[in-house]
Amino acid sequence: MEQQMFCFQCQETAFGTGCVFRGVCGKQPSTAHLMDLLLYALKGVGTVATALNKAGIAMPEETASVIVDGLFSTITNANFDNDSISEKITSALELKRSLLALAKSHNVVLPKANAVTLNVVPADYETTGKQVGVLMEPDVNCRSLKELVMYGLKGMAAYYEHASRLGHADPEIITFMEKALAMTAQTSATVETLTALVLETGEYGVKAMALLDKANTESYGNPEITHVNIGVGSRPGILVSGHDLRDIEQLLEQTQGTGIDVYTHGEMLPAHYYPKLKKYSNLVGNYGNAWWKQKEEFSHFNGPIVFTTNCIVPPLPNANYRDRVFTTNSTGYPGWKHISCNKSGHKDFSEVIQLARQCKAPEAIEQGELLGGFAHNQVFALADKIVAAVKSGAIRKFVVMSGCDGRMKNRNYYADFAKALPKDVVILTSGCAKYKYNKLGLGDINGIPRVLDAGQCNDSYSWVVVALKLKEIFGVESVNQLPIVFNIAWYEQKAVIVLLALLSLGIKNIHIGPTLPAFVSPDVLKVLQENFGLGTITTVDEDIKKMID
Repeated sequence: MEQQMFCFQCQETAFGTGCVFRGVCGKQPSTAHLMDLLLYALKGVGTVATALNKAGIAMPEETASVIVDGLFSTITNANFDNDSISEKITSALELKRSLLALAKSHNVVLPKANAVTLNVVPADYETTGKQVGVLMEPDVNCRSLKELVMYGLKGMAAYYEHASRLGHADPEIITFMEKALAMTAQTSATVETLTALVLETGEYGVKAMALLDKANTESYGNPEITHVNIGVGSRPGILVSGHDLRDIEQLLEQTQGTGIDVYTHGEMLPAHYYPKLKKYSNLVGNYGNAWWKQKEEFSHFNGPIVFTTNCIVPPLPNANYRDRVFTTNSTGYPGWKHISCNKSGHKDFSEVIQLARQCKAPEAIEQGELLGGFAHNQVFALADKIVAAVKSGAIRKFVVMSGCDGRMKNRNYYADFAKALPKDVVILTSGCAKYKYNKLGLGDINGIPRVLDAGQCNDSYSWVVVALKLKEIFGVESVNQLPIVFNIAWYEQKAVIVLLALLSLGIKNIHIGPTLPAFVSPDVLKVLQENFGLGTITTVDEDIKKMID
């Protein structure tokens, strides 16, 4: 059968090599082609913008949002709506034409690149998309490095969008994204140049995560130790999934006094850790587990569901919840209503609230509490206690087990690894990977929980800050000399930017799993192994012996 598409950006890609008929995530070939064309158009935007930047010419105001939104919408499980993607292509092409006109008016000489001359009409979108995908780069190593950069940019865009929605921006990050898009469009780019660009992408990934950390904490306060209810109340509820804190804040504001409760799902769990969000009495708990269990869990929630970002699993045709799901921001799904914001960033959730009034209360799927809120500020408050435990030998090591969860059976490794860890080892986690072990009841060490959850995947930044602080406290020259090891689970592109950020900081001997990325060629992998000690997981017993003993 003839190949219908090609995508290998996520960990669950078919056969560990690439999805060619339909995405494992549920993405149709037509959607894949439109996304390829969108990314190609954005490379054209980046190419012209970079030339204008060098000439000192200011960009149109919408440049940043078109780039960030376009990249974010192509992240795995974010947008399945062809109409939505087509609109973003139109926006990117219109912006590129405006930039070309600006360049012409200022006599700016543009580099030669296919992406710059791309000029299609809506009827050609899917056809043209078939011609501009990943495989148009013939050299396997250049392709691997370009895709590492592109996936890093997607993750960076996700974090930047959240920060910008809270009023925080950094023009330097946007300028870098434009430059990186331009460089990935170059057919003459060398392996050496692209390797340097990969590490530079990691450096800007650190800046993007720091920007979002600042945006979140200045808006909502520093996360604090919090016990989160995982049961349900007796009132109708709205379930909020994804990562965007501004969305859940607006929902909490608009549901006050309505008799409607708000629940978090998946990566939205850490909303409970922020003081200014905790003050809302109608934020009653977290419902369910990681994103991939939503098909069975959503059927029991009964009320409307709002996706603020990626992590959508296409529902079955007969799913009882498929008619009560809404999307916002860069997400989209055919047939689901999309809630946009006005120029001031406000969203009207009245339709969601009205639907919730007509629904029954959620069915309980579990009882109890989860403990979290251990971002860097909270950990610093415990620093004396933690340092004393390390010096006394009560804590032998820390294992950073941040990252993503997923449906593959080999991901049970992470639950088994957590259970098998010696009792004097503490897990530092963030992202949805936590759902593999945050309900295991692993106890504490001298009052310090053995699972410290910093928050969302972007809050992996907290562990960088903590590691740098411990480096200072213990007086060592490198983070690699600390009793900290990294065993990271990855799934999509936000995990890629976290990995590149760690590599840019010189952190070595990181283990990733459950499999290595299909987009990393053997030669590129060899460079990462030789220069950074990057490895994959093996068995629980072998890895504990290698990392801990």
